[in-house]
Amino acid sequence: MNKPPRAEHPPAEHPPGGHPPRGRRTGKRRPGSRPRRLTARMRLTLSYTLFAVTAGVLCLAVVYVGMRYVPNYPLTSSNPRYRSDAPSRQEILHSLLTASGYALALLTAVGLIGGWLIAGRVLRPLQDITRAAHRAASGALEHRIALTGPRDEFTDLSDAFDEMLARLQRSFEAQQRFAANASHELRTPLAITRTMLQVAAADPAGQDWNRLVTRLQDTNQRGIEISEALLQLADLGHAPPDLAPTDLATATQEALAAVRDEAEDLGVTLTADLHAAPTTGNPVLLRQAAVNLLHNALRHNLPAGAGGRVTVTTGADPEQPGRVRLTVSNTGPQLTEEAVATFTEPFLRGRGRTAETDPTRRGHGLGLAIVAAVTDAHHGELHLAPAPAGGLRATLTLPGPAAEETR
Repeated sequence: MNKPPRAEHPPAEHPPGGHPPRGRRTGKRRPGSRPRRLTARMRLTLSYTLFAVTAGVLCLAVVYVGMRYVPNYPLTSSNPRYRSDAPSRQEILHSLLTASGYALALLTAVGLIGGWLIAGRVLRPLQDITRAAHRAASGALEHRIALTGPRDEFTDLSDAFDEMLARLQRSFEAQQRFAANASHELRTPLAITRTMLQVAAADPAGQDWNRLVTRLQDTNQRGIEISEALLQLADLGHAPPDLAPTDLATATQEALAAVRDEAEDLGVTLTADLHAAPTTGNPVLLRQAAVNLLHNALRHNLPAGAGGRVTVTTGADPEQPGRVRLTVSNTGPQLTEEAVATFTEPFLRGRGRTAETDPTRRGHGLGLAIVAAVTDAHHGELHLAPAPAGGLRATLTLPGPAAEETR
């Protein structure tokens, strides 16, 4: 009785974080699992020696051929006294081969010793780079190679490695600050919610339930806004946006329509002077950047009824030909250069980390950080400066369409 053939099943994947089945090759090499071979210094030494010996063999071969076939007449001594004792051609060739053997042996020894010393001198910068790479792998990102000397392949590699270490250090430090700040900001609404629920559970009869539900909804909405802003900021840092020809003035016009009601509620006057600002970018992200700049200008303004203003302009950048810019200026308290320099840090606000008592002016501290990320994704520049009379002047500069085509 014939047995039906067994079905072929694909090998089961091992669970994440688990170990693959014994004997299966995963395609990843563990540290120290590479097969050993000669060092680069030894390979260079052998290459130098082989080249020297080959050159010596060729030179001796030319001499041998010359002695073997040229001249083609019988050899005799020029001195009549030794004419009968003149060596034969075969004896001369034998002596030549013997001397050539000794010369090649000496050339091999010189090639090995000289090649070893030369290779060591040439590869010395590479050893410095290797040691720096091992230190960086152990977590010492502050170390720099700082290779000196004339520019060559090793100094270029050293400079590139130092630049990579600097960027990794900045990124790692920013990630640490961001994680700490994100944990703090997300913990705050959760702690507030827990406190309100504990108070309500301790005294159910003495609670104003409508007020409690409103406060819970407001706190929950704040946590949602922080989470959404964090996700948006993370997306900007991982994938490049889809770019298309667009107009920065159009994105700003849509942003103005989105915040006009909030400006009326806050008693802030919006003034816009929009001129065409063609660029290559993502319309959704550019509109979000403009909305964030406007929200920041509205919420960090003069108190309601004090004549607060926000001025918005778009157009070609007169200071940098071939670029366009969006400028948002607002009235407000006096700011310092040191304080303004921190505004693009996540969760840092113009009035500190303390939450605003007025919910209409409260933010989550990620608005300008998102604007900075959008600007970087579009190869632009974001410049923040305190206004002389108080308030902030934010300038977002982007490459024009001609600059983007040549990028």
